[in-house]
Amino acid sequence: MTSTEKFDPEKAENLPEIEKQWAVRAVEQAQVYWNLLSAIQPRSLRLTRLDDDIFEDFSKTFPHYVENLDSLRKLDEEQVKSSEGKEQWREFMARYEKKINDFNFGTLIRPDCKDEYTENNSMFVTRTQFYAIEIARNRLGLNDEIHLQAKAHAEKEKKAKAAAQSS
Repeated sequence: MTSTEKFDPEKAENLPEIEKQWAVRAVEQAQVYWNLLSAIQPRSLRLTRLDDDIFEDFSKTFPHYVENLDSLRKLDEEQVKSSEGKEQWREFMARYEKKINDFNFGTLIRPDCKDEYTENNSMFVTRTQFYAIEIARNRLGLNDEIHLQAKAHAEKEKKAKAAAQSS
């Protein structure tokens, strides 16, 4: 490809080294986010300086998620990645191209927010999609259960450790 040709992402090759780096970065971000959900009450968690704007825009652009919390609680990958879904998300993401660093960088999200990241509960999305969905989940209390479970688990481990040290 010469410097005058336009880049066509549909014809781009996937280089294994780049894919590995991308996957490592996506997993690291997932771990950091999981730790945040575990440590901080999700309703007070801020993911970006634009959380309010993103939530408002998401609510207007994708009202079915906010009106039907089950669809936000458990994402339908087919719907998100359908032709219509991709087009809606493309338009939404374009509004954040100059506002969010790496706005279209791939990352992991949990399709079912009641469960942690696992092989069966991980889906690749863009950073902007991740922010929009997780900000909404946090604001609407859908990640509260995960936080409470993590807190209880940490307390149980703390007591077990204390009991092991005292014996």
